[in-house]
Amino acid sequence: MNEMKKENGKKDITDSNKIFEKLLKISLIFGIIIVSGFIVYYVLTPEPGYVTFGILNEDQRAEEFTTEASINETITFYLSVGNYLDREFAFRFQILKGNNNTLVGPFPSNGSLFLTIGNFTLEPNVERFYGEYNISFSEAGSNQRIIIELWEIKDKSEVFYNNLFLWVNIIN
Repeated sequence: MNEMKKENGKKDITDSNKIFEKLLKISLIFGIIIVSGFIVYYVLTPEPGYVTFGILNEDQRAEEFTTEASINETITFYLSVGNYLDREFAFRFQILKGNNNTLVGPFPSNGSLFLTIGNFTLEPNVERFYGEYNISFSEAGSNQRIIIELWEIKDKSEVFYNNLFLWVNIIN
């Protein structure tokens, strides 16, 4: 009787192992198919394009910006735009001035317009520097803002694209 139980136990374990092996094989095949699908999707799906937009200091470098200036002292900066879209990118800049109450963020600013620059078109995979710009403030104050907005020109209309800003303390 004990031998029969041992044989039935071994048979149950053997059957369980066979079922487990089948489930494991099916799971592995299913996993390989899913991972292969993700790899194919990643390879065949192109990365989305993008536009770079930058402010450079008076030495045309993206570092050590002026953070303090006197009243009516000229603050110099340069702008750069890179087009890594699969199409031409037409745009213009707006330079605005603001104070510590001026709202800045991922939306058009409520600063006062200082200068509107250009209608530029940039070919794909090209990066350019756009001019030397000078701005000054006539009143002292902390956290005065220089805001540069990038507007995309699409079919005779303009769409806000992005903005960058510098904070400057203006002293007497």
